[in-house]
Amino acid sequence: MRSLVLWMLMLVALAGQGLILPQPAHAQTEVDLELILLADATGSIDDDEIRFQRLGYAEAIVDPSVLSAITGNMIGRIAVAYAEWAGPGSQDMVVDWTIIDSAESAASFAAALTEGRPRKAYGRNAIGSALLYGKAQLETNAFTGMRRVIDLSADSAGNWGGPAITVARDEVVKAGIIINGLAVLCRSCSGRPSSYDLEAAFGEMIIGGPGSFVVSAENAESFAAAVRRKLILEIAGDVPPGRLARITGLEERTVAFFQEHLK
Repeated sequence: MRSLVLWMLMLVALAGQGLILPQPAHAQTEVDLELILLADATGSIDDDEIRFQRLGYAEAIVDPSVLSAITGNMIGRIAVAYAEWAGPGSQDMVVDWTIIDSAESAASFAAALTEGRPRKAYGRNAIGSALLYGKAQLETNAFTGMRRVIDLSADSAGNWGGPAITVARDEVVKAGIIINGLAVLCRSCSGRPSSYDLEAAFGEMIIGGPGSFVVSAENAESFAAAVRRKLILEIAGDVPPGRLARITGLEERTVAFFQEHLK
């Protein structure tokens, strides 16, 4: 006993002198999915639409079908963060990384998302910068996911600064991260671009990785349904590569398949 006490006193003395190194940090929390939601906050999106988007995601995350998809997975929990993006260097983490594994944790995330935090992201489209921001957030969080996904929404595929979209996309996909998209065609947004097919542009330039897909919502009524359906597909992780789905009202229909969208 005496020797044990002396040994413990020696350890205390060594620790006080900084001669004992701290133990390694505990392993990161394991989850089925690490998901960062990147919402459009560029100049074409006004403050009402910022609130509308946040509400749509808040409603979707607490939906019983989404919760069922989460808890029905192998581990039964996911890590989610919600950020808004705009110009180069203008991204804002609205709700930081949160574990969702129950109705209560989903409700807490939804409450944080709709508490009225002022928007802080401004500027013209810089999708490449947004994708690399999402990659950095996934690589520095406190979770280890079986899958890592960036979910980017936008009402156009323009890129007015920062790295090229395809260059950023390829870097993200090379890191083992999947990119999915939500084409925003609702409310008083800038609408469907007249000079190109927005969903096709998503498929050709933005999404990438195994099972990546694009979902579009045609109107305000279908926005929450589109987000809900998209979350379920992302959580399930079994979407065929290149799938594009359009949500019209509450009806989903597959309208196209993009072949070899990742060159």
